[in-house]
Amino acid sequence: MTPRAPRSPVPLEICHLAKAIEAIGDRWTLLILRSSLFGVRRFDDYQKELGVPRTVLSGRLSKLVKAGVMAKQSYKEEGKRARPEYVLTEAGEALRPVLMALTQWGDDWLSKGATPPISFTHAKSRQRVRPGFVDEDGKETTLSEMRISLRR
Repeated sequence: MTPRAPRSPVPLEICHLAKAIEAIGDRWTLLILRSSLFGVRRFDDYQKELGVPRTVLSGRLSKLVKAGVMAKQSYKEEGKRARPEYVLTEAGEALRPVLMALTQWGDDWLSKGATPPISFTHAKSRQRVRPGFVDEDGKETTLSEMRISLRR
């Protein structure tokens, strides 16, 4: 257990976790990212799937584009005008393991024993894959082996 502290050791204005939460941490943004990981790209598709108000969706997509998590590109269906679609950038794709870990946390702590609708397995061995930490040599590191250092 982490010992009690009167405040966090890293001020919010320089904390990268706080900046990440600011960029992607609200409910609608996380749900948009979830849909994007499954291949949803078009405004109307997000709106229908999530039931998000159109003004909220527009604002969240703009914020994700501005943050560099998504890119806006044009598509055109035959006989219709060009419209935008939203694709994950490299930064957006880098969120995939974070959201997969959050999915597994939900499986472990919120499912109330229900079978998870999604499973993550190794392609060849079919063994379950869990999130974890690895060092630069690829060796798994447990939380008890990890040291967190503050830069001063």
